[in-house]
Amino acid sequence: MITVFGTGTGAPLPADALAGAELVVGGRRHLDAARLPEGAERIVLGPLAPALDAVAEYVGEDRPVAVLASGDPGFFGIVRALAERFGPERLEVRAGVSSVAAAFARIGLPWDDAVVVSAHGRRPRTAVQVCRAHPKVAVLTGPGAGPAELAAEVPADRLLVVASALGDPERERVERVTPAEAARRDWGADVSVVLCLDPARALGAVRTVAGVPDGPAGWALDEREFAHRDSMITKFEVRALALARLGPRLGDLVWDVGAGSGSVAVECARLGSAVVAVEKAADGVERIAANARAHGVYVDVVHGTAPEVLSGLPDPDAVFVGGGGRELPAVVGACAPRARRTVVVALAALDRVPAAREALTGAGFSCDGVLLQSSRLAPLPGDVTRLAAANPVFLLWGNRIPRSEDPSGDTSGVPSGVPSEEGVAQ
Repeated sequence: MITVFGTGTGAPLPADALAGAELVVGGRRHLDAARLPEGAERIVLGPLAPALDAVAEYVGEDRPVAVLASGDPGFFGIVRALAERFGPERLEVRAGVSSVAAAFARIGLPWDDAVVVSAHGRRPRTAVQVCRAHPKVAVLTGPGAGPAELAAEVPADRLLVVASALGDPERERVERVTPAEAARRDWGADVSVVLCLDPARALGAVRTVAGVPDGPAGWALDEREFAHRDSMITKFEVRALALARLGPRLGDLVWDVGAGSGSVAVECARLGSAVVAVEKAADGVERIAANARAHGVYVDVVHGTAPEVLSGLPDPDAVFVGGGGRELPAVVGACAPRARRTVVVALAALDRVPAAREALTGAGFSCDGVLLQSSRLAPLPGDVTRLAAANPVFLLWGNRIPRSEDPSGDTSGVPSGVPSEEGVAQ
């Protein structure tokens, strides 16, 4: 049996907790603080693989093993690696208080509606986009993905709570800073979790699912759910297919260029993505912001004309281009080289389809499309119904053709064998 103890942020390890263990594995600070049984071998964790090999030898001889971890070892921690190697039936886990729970407790906030993302052993891009999109985020930090790196990318109105060495009576620090303050500091290696909060929304209504905004169920919402001018809005039939091709998800950044009412931007945000909406009309900017507030999501609205204004924006995962003006092919040509995954284009004018296709294929995208021509039920006098035809719309979409090796990497998964902040490496 392998007994895994979570310690460091909650109650101290009982004095006799390790009694009978013949091998004790853990971070140096946990081992130094524990009372090890006489004659027990100890392994200070560095690389995980050699430690797992040593544990395997003891397990194979039915000799008891103890593992010391930070906080809750089943929360982005060592339990995953142990269960994959030895099977969950061999584990007895005695969880402590996770660093996320401890950090929120220190500042007196509930966290049942927080989004938690680990940046340990991953590139920080996903964590940054989650912080852009959601009002209450906990980021488990790692090398190159700490307070300074997050602060350089999150909205300036966020509050960062930096929790360092949680549970250590001498070194623990919990500091509230602005992104500008956090970006200027060298935080060292003690940071375990960063809370990124939107002060205006962090104490909002509790949601049934963490990070999922309240509001109408489903997606491709009716146009009546959005404020718009003179029916200048992407119709729900078009929006449904556009969203399906964009594939917005937690950790993505989506551009909505020529956003108009912002219906596509708001729906992408409701599905978890960070969103930048670009709109050249001043009243449109105000309308997009109002629609985002009405649906309980955050959309970064940029007032300007594409493609000129795009150069200052962070590269997106997916782009929706609407508006249909004369400059649309040039806008598609500017967006496509920047998009990591997908570009979707809505056009009403047949003449602009070839140029938009050429812009996508020239930037290394496959290209497909469809003409959407729908008819909606409409009442007539005499309690009868007719079909009312909507204007046809071309929807083009391009997916970046995969390269043999993607230098950007996938930030959504957990590298096998890499312990996170909640793992024993702390």
